[in-house]
Amino acid sequence: MGDSRPVYQRIADDLRQQIDEGVLAVGARIPSRSELKRTYAASDQTVDRAVRVLKAAGYAEGQFGRGVFVTDRRPAGSLLRTAEEVDSPFAARINTGGAPTPLLWEATSTTADAPPRIAERLGIAAGDRVMCTQYEYLADRRPLQLATSWEPLALTEGTEVVFPERGPYARRGVRERFAAIGVRVVRATELVGSRPATTLEAEALGCSPGQCVTVIERTHHAADGRAVETSDIVVRADRWRLEYHIAFPG
Repeated sequence: MGDSRPVYQRIADDLRQQIDEGVLAVGARIPSRSELKRTYAASDQTVDRAVRVLKAAGYAEGQFGRGVFVTDRRPAGSLLRTAEEVDSPFAARINTGGAPTPLLWEATSTTADAPPRIAERLGIAAGDRVMCTQYEYLADRRPLQLATSWEPLALTEGTEVVFPERGPYARRGVRERFAAIGVRVVRATELVGSRPATTLEAEALGCSPGQCVTVIERTHHAADGRAVETSDIVVRADRWRLEYHIAFPG
């Protein structure tokens, strides 16, 4: 029986197989459009679509004026997720096989109206005011991770902890900051999934739009059950794994 796959998919699958088997090594140039057209008797549009699939999967990247080249897909390391790291809106350390490496980050906080999905996670009404903090993290000067955190201003406005990255409790973590205003945070929930990177995320993380990213939806809860903070954390799925250290009681 003949191959029923669309031609663009067959081209992408063949190239992926060559990369996985080392026929096309990291840094090697992908065959040109004219070469692929000739090999597969395909049109420009078909070849271009196949290459886009390859880029979106993280197998290749374009270099302006030079062509498309095989990327290094080996995991660069893991993001540590312990109680200490989960308390902040990011994995505070990375593990590359040697000593854990600290992250450098920049943060910008602004007040905003809670979008419906964030309001649902925080247990507030859509449009209620929140403090929205956007983070960008670097390791060895390379983009590593993005995060956006939301906190209800009904809890923090007028206090010393209203800005997560400013004031006497800056960078102390959610539990310590909220403890300073009499709110005891007792648990955090993380939902881990994946989706294609948006254009803005791809630009920040140094990957292609549509490439797979790992997303962590994390929410902190107080002792009375209220959600006091929720975050969306985004990392490149092809370069970083999540490493959870779980301590068992007794």
